[in-house]
Order: sequence, then C-alpha cells, then structure tokens
Amino acid sequence: MFSKKSIRKVFLIKLIFSLASLILIFSSFLYFYIENSILEEKYQEIVKYAKNIAHNKSLYDSVTPLIPDLYLGLDVEIVQLKKSHIEEDLYQTSKIDKTYLTLIYPFNLDDLSYLKITKDISGTKKLLDKILHYIFIINIAGFLLAVVYSITLSKMLVSPIKALSNKLSDMNEHLIRPIKTENLPEEFESLGATINHLILRIQNFVKYQKELFIGTAHELKTPLAVIKLKNQVTLLKKRSPDEYIEALRVTNKTIDEMNNIVSNILNIGRQEGMQLDKPQEVDVIAILSKKADDFKLLAENEGKELQMNFEPSGFTAMLQVGLLNQIVQNFLQNALKFTPKDGKVTLQSSLNKYGLLIEVIDEGCGVDESVDLYAPFKRQGNKQGVGLGLFLAKSAADALGANISIKNRTDGTNGTIASLNLSSKLSCTLP
Repeated sequence: MFSKKSIRKVFLIKLIFSLASLILIFSSFLYFYIENSILEEKYQEIVKYAKNIAHNKSLYDSVTPLIPDLYLGLDVEIVQLKKSHIEEDLYQTSKIDKTYLTLIYPFNLDDLSYLKITKDISGTKKLLDKILHYIFIINIAGFLLAVVYSITLSKMLVSPIKALSNKLSDMNEHLIRPIKTENLPEEFESLGATINHLILRIQNFVKYQKELFIGTAHELKTPLAVIKLKNQVTLLKKRSPDEYIEALRVTNKTIDEMNNIVSNILNIGRQEGMQLDKPQEVDVIAILSKKADDFKLLAENEGKELQMNFEPSGFTAMLQVGLLNQIVQNFLQNALKFTPKDGKVTLQSSLNKYGLLIEVIDEGCGVDESVDLYAPFKRQGNKQGVGLGLFLAKSAADALGANISIKNRTDGTNGTIASLNLSSKLSCTLP
C-alpha cells in the first residue's frame, strides 16, 4: 500500500529528528562528562587536603609548585557530631551567587570530631555554565546544519525522479526517446529499464497504429476503386442481363473483401476491450484442449490431421482468457490454411525456464523471417487474407506479458512454428 503523503517530506522529518536527537544526546553526554571530570578533580583536591590535615601534614605538596590562589576560598574547621559517621560525606551548596563544595572527613573518632573542609568553587561553576551555554549554541548551529543537510540530501534523492518526470513530460506520440540508464544512479537503473521497455512498447504501438491507419485506407481504397471502375465501364453502353449480373457479382465480391477488412478492424477494438477485462485464474491446458477439439473437426473436414501433445497435465495462470483464445485461434487458423491436404498440424505445450511454451507446428510454405511479420496488412504465402491476424496476436501477447514468435521449421520439413511463451509469474503447475 502506498500512502499519499510526500515521501520526501516524511524522509526529511525523520532525518531532521534523527540528527537532532543525535546532536542532543552527544552534547548531553559531553557536558556531563566534562562536569563530572571537573567536579571529580575538585573532590580529589579537597580529599587530599583532608588527608594531609588528618595526618598532621602540610597542605602544601612538595611535588606541586606553590600556587597561593589554589588555596583561596578554602575554609577548614573541626566539628563534632552526635554519632559516629565513619564514611566521607561530600555535598554542594549555594548561597547567593556563591557555590561551595563541602567535605566531612573523619578526624578523631574517639571524640566524634570531623574535619569540615569547604571550598569555594564559584569560578568552576561559572566555567561549567559557560561550557553549557556554548554547547547550547553549538546545538542550535548543529540543528540548523542538520536541517540544511537534510533538505539538500532529500533534494538529491528525489532529483532522479524529477529528471525522469521531466524527461517523460517532454515526450509525445511523435517524440518518444528511450532514457539513458547509464546516467541514472544504480538504484534507479531498474526503473529506467522498465520505463524504456514501456517506451518501446508505446513506440511499437504507435508504429503499428500508423501502419494500421495507412494500410486500412489503402486496403479500402483499392476495392472502392475497383467497384467504381467496374460500374463506369458497365455504364458506358447498354449490356446484356448476364453482363450486368457478372458486374454485380464482382461488386459483391469486392464488398465482401471490404467487409472482411472492416471486421478485422473491429476485432482490434474488441481486443482492446479484452485487455481491460479482469484476469481470471484458469487452467491453460484445459483451454488448449477445448480449442483443439473445436479445430479437430475443421481439420478433418479439410482432409488434414490435428495432433495434440500437452505437458504438463495442468497449468494455472491469471490472465484474460479472450486474449489467449485469440492467439491460439489465429495460430491454428493459419496453420490449417497453409498446410496442404493430408498434411499434419500439431498443437503442443511444454515447460521451460520462462514458463509455459505453447507451439503450433504446420507443414505449410513457411514465412519470410526478414520482414516484420506482425505489421498490419503483411500477408505471407499464397493464400488470401487481410493480414491483420498476426498483428492482433502480437498485440494480445503484449497485453498478456507473453512472448510470441513465428519461425520456420529446422527439422528438414517445410512449415512454420508459431509459439507463445506464457510467463511463470503468478502461475503454477497443477499436479
């Protein structure tokens, strides 16, 4: 499920939140580390004073140089407590603008006397406040940099999509060019390849549509010219009834040819309607078997033999049944039309790496593989026809996402092999 929310906006918010949280957590740890380090140093300093006094030693350390300012703000006194308190006690107090660090240290446990050492750490506290202030300023600057970085990164990530969108928006049916996938980031190469595949299909569709319109005009113009010429010749002088009948017979035959062309063009419209039909889960082998039974009687009536060989015994797939029927029917019609009397036509299926391969093998005259067999009004062989059958079959195969091919046999026998390869995607073999 896709959301209508902007992917870039969601990514931008999450990235800003993540970076801001990272900055806040890092700066907090940094400040607490600095504060603990400085206060620990002050604590150790006071403990050192207490130990020296408790052991009757000088406050001065012979190792450390004498620094008078070091002892400023230091207050030492002896206090007595009502009960024994052996452990050290360290606490911090504040009075007005001053901050003090106080240590209670055991001095003479016999009379419950303790050293109370107080150190003025106001300067240290001010230093920590300045550090906190600077860290706060750095956090604000870091947050602003995170926002700028996030916006820049989000723009960079969606820029290929915008480039593809601009490229596609500049295209029309007269100016369709494939996208250069080598200029795209690796993550968008598959999308570019898919768009190029779609563009190729659109180019073929536009090409075939143009050829269809031109071919239709040409095919209809010729019989109309024949009808007009025949009528003009007939009207030049009076004719016998038989001659008028012959003229009408030729006219009717020509009209039948025109009707055949119009019927095939209507089939193209019906096929586009089939492409919009909802795919159904069907057993393809069962459909092939039924279609073979229908054509078997037709083949026997023409003195030809239709053989069947289906493997596997079942193959279910999601597809538009009408488009599959149209392709198989066209293959069988062409095979029976071009196969001579006493010849044999084979309808078979088998599994391959791509999916289910359906083949119709005939013993006809073969095809010219150097021409575009799927272009409208392209006729092959010495039989009459409109030349739209393979055009319709190719369009149906493209709608099914299947591959179609027409090639000559290579087993030493004349004839062709018409094949349809259904993808195994969303399909499976029935046991």
